[in-house]
Amino acid sequence: MGDFSAAGNGDNIPPQATPKLPIPGKRNILITSALPYVNNVPHLGNIIGSVLSADVFARYCRLRDYNAIYMCGTDEYGTATETKALEENCTPKQICDKYHAIHGEVYKWFDISFDQFGRTSTPQQTEVCQAIFKKLWENNWLSENTMQQPYCDTCEKFLADRLVEGNCPTPGCNYDSARGDQCEKCGKLLNPTELKDPRCKVCRNTPCIRDTDHLFLELPLLKDKLEAYVNDLSVAGGWSQNAIHTTHAWLREGLKPRCITRDLKWGVPVPHEKYKDKVFYVWFDAPIGYVSITSCYTTEWEKWWKNPENVELYQFMGKDNVPFHTVIFPSTLLGTGENWTLMKTISVTEYLNYEAGKFSKSKGIGVFGNDAKDTNIPVEVWRYYLLTNRPEVSDTLFSWTDLRAKLNGELLANLGNFVNRVLSFIAKDPASGYGSVIPNPEGAESQPETMALGKKVGDYVEQYIEAMEKVKLKQGLKIAMSISGEGNGYLQERQFWKLYKENRSLCSIVMSTASGLVYLLACLLEPFIPSFSREVLKQLNFPPDTKLSLTDGDIEKSKRPWHILPAGHKIGIPAPLFKELTYEEVEFYREKFAGSQADRNLKAETEAREITDQLNKAKISDANKKKERATKSSEAKSKGSASVEAEISISRLDIRVGLITRAQKHPDADSLYVEEIDVGEAQPRTVVSGLVKYIPLEEMQNRKVCVLCNLKPASMRGIKSQAMVLAASNSDHTKVELVEPPKDAAVGERVTFPGFDGKADDVLNPKKKVWETLQVDLHTDKELVACYKDLPLITSAGVCKVASISEGSIR
Repeated sequence: MGDFSAAGNGDNIPPQATPKLPIPGKRNILITSALPYVNNVPHLGNIIGSVLSADVFARYCRLRDYNAIYMCGTDEYGTATETKALEENCTPKQICDKYHAIHGEVYKWFDISFDQFGRTSTPQQTEVCQAIFKKLWENNWLSENTMQQPYCDTCEKFLADRLVEGNCPTPGCNYDSARGDQCEKCGKLLNPTELKDPRCKVCRNTPCIRDTDHLFLELPLLKDKLEAYVNDLSVAGGWSQNAIHTTHAWLREGLKPRCITRDLKWGVPVPHEKYKDKVFYVWFDAPIGYVSITSCYTTEWEKWWKNPENVELYQFMGKDNVPFHTVIFPSTLLGTGENWTLMKTISVTEYLNYEAGKFSKSKGIGVFGNDAKDTNIPVEVWRYYLLTNRPEVSDTLFSWTDLRAKLNGELLANLGNFVNRVLSFIAKDPASGYGSVIPNPEGAESQPETMALGKKVGDYVEQYIEAMEKVKLKQGLKIAMSISGEGNGYLQERQFWKLYKENRSLCSIVMSTASGLVYLLACLLEPFIPSFSREVLKQLNFPPDTKLSLTDGDIEKSKRPWHILPAGHKIGIPAPLFKELTYEEVEFYREKFAGSQADRNLKAETEAREITDQLNKAKISDANKKKERATKSSEAKSKGSASVEAEISISRLDIRVGLITRAQKHPDADSLYVEEIDVGEAQPRTVVSGLVKYIPLEEMQNRKVCVLCNLKPASMRGIKSQAMVLAASNSDHTKVELVEPPKDAAVGERVTFPGFDGKADDVLNPKKKVWETLQVDLHTDKELVACYKDLPLITSAGVCKVASISEGSIR
């Protein structure tokens, strides 16, 4: 059941120093999950549909001591990336670097145990992709043809699929924002010329249609090879029914030549003189990413990918990816004539929907990976809920109420309760427990109830193995949780708290058996909720690097759970494993994540403004009452000084070049950062900023910013903010960017405005509303320069700018 020596790491994540290679005589399993697009943050539907499901199977394989590796990475080429780069006014490479890091952080938090998490924008991808292309060309599986493609006269370029939007032509759909490659609503694959009322995504003008030459993969000529592969492996590999159905539908409809080139710049260049200005279509090169990422993992990658006799390939994805993996990718590999490791088993999920609608990356609807990370709900709860709700045969629904029910009713009341009852009782002092020592189960084989439990548990473990081998993950999890239910029933039936006083030896059998079930549950549930297993090992007082296993010998041992843990072993300190999720918390999260991300951001800003307005009204009201109590002479004097104060000038603001030396999340507020900023003084200033939703933490480190230094300090969630970082937002408040001075600007230098040379106030009087009056005229212009009215913010090194928000407001 386990090796209690330091034989591996408790997280079952393989060390990366020495890459694994196939081992003769062992089961060698190559696992991939669909490469997530790099142009956005993954939502929960993406996570359960590919990386999390594959992770569960990879962890299971390691438990079984199979020689398994798990390959994944970000899909970085193609129109989606170019489109996102246009939106954020940066290069495709910058987009890829940004979102690759975000994906990595999300998956790290979700405990995804990749052997290699790579990317497709690498030299290895170009090398492997071009080599496959050359083989297809040599073998005459490619053809040249002219196709009609939208061309935008305004942008002066051919428009790739995703740069065209319009009404879906599918009868009964008519979705008005269908992309040129696929309709997000009905899921039908499209060509951009099929769209009704097409428009350019960049300029919104109607494109014309022009001829352009492209290369095509001749799928019809490869049909016999493909059908032989599908008929063989779909049975031998136990393909999921949705994968079989989709694949045969493609074959029945008749295969057509598939274009493999695109008029883009960001992609793998086509190594052919006539097509040197084109790149490969993303769905030609993206699946090849599995191979190139493996080649980054080991230079001996061909031992995995060109070794079908000794390697089994398992692939995980959502249903929209099926034809690319069961038709296009295997046809591509078959066409090379080389001995490729073709997919044996494909595991496909349907859609996970969110509350009342669909998850959508493009529309920002649902809970995203970074959202889950920023809640106080532990990762094991997220993993458990997604996996119990895995849409294996039909669409399923994410619901906050159901999440609460699963946590409170299954994790807390069943699993957590069982483990805590057992360990807490064993940990009691010898007067009422076992002093934290596993008791001797002598005579267990003579106890019918205990033997019956052992047989039942052994049967469950065999059923678990059978389900997991067939990649029925939801069923495997359900079976494992049934053992926890059996354990609770066994404890209740035996009434161990009475046995301790009335029959100590029988109580010792019961508690030894129950503690063995605790360890067994840590083992069986490790693929699903590894953080739970790590905590159980800690409470059982095993080293963090204890390697859990489930070999054939361990399966046999599970039938005698009283022998799983050695008598005399001293356990650690028991503690509750799960915390109840309240109705109020559920309602808070439902409200927080309602609508789209844009809606939520706008709502948060509106609420913040309303609070500010209320505070300002309170201050004005208080000031008015004081004026009413003043004498006539003091009123006159006040009016005289007010006439001077009315001349509010931009020179009264003390805006300086600052350097963020450190940034971290606010300990008591999910939406706030706390920064230490050098503004040229003896000590850095502490600044609290509401930028968490807009700017990743890694982008807040060690960068120059413009800092308003003479606002009155204000306490924000218990931390006093001594300045304010200037940032720009777009018109619908969905994007926020920092106002940045030139790189060569000196830290502490004052930012000035042409024609305004006055001295700044020491501290702006909030009652005079100097900042509020001036702020309305702070904005970015069409050239992205930060301005006050029509005057730029200037340093000795040049003007201050933002990255991409033109004509935005600055605050």
